[in-house]
Amino acid sequence: MVLWNKDIGLNWLDKLKFGRRRFVTDFSLNEMLDMQKRLQDKYKDKWEKLSPETGKNSLLWMIGEIGEVIDIIKKYGDMKATNDVELRKDLVEEMADVLMHYNDVMLCYGISTDELKQAYTAKFEKNMTRW
Repeated sequence: MVLWNKDIGLNWLDKLKFGRRRFVTDFSLNEMLDMQKRLQDKYKDKWEKLSPETGKNSLLWMIGEIGEVIDIIKKYGDMKATNDVELRKDLVEEMADVLMHYNDVMLCYGISTDELKQAYTAKFEKNMTRW
């Protein structure tokens, strides 16, 4: 299954977005944080408690998962990671691991989605005028 169409220049996500029906729904940061809180609550007796003191550990786990994403792309190449269905599944799963640890970092430091949105928007505006 090819996920990128060279003839029309649309990838699989574009096809879903611009097809007759829209199949893609947004997956919000709030949803991810809520799911991560539930996961943390379920394993609170087994996992390290999330706090500012343990935030660096979550960052290190996240960096490890980013390394796994990089390994897939480095080992198989950009196009195969994009077009091979099974490999893409592995890539997306590793990206989900990155986001899970990212959400743990937010929880460790008590960063709200509103705070992140304000900082992200300010950085976006700065970068829009930077170059």
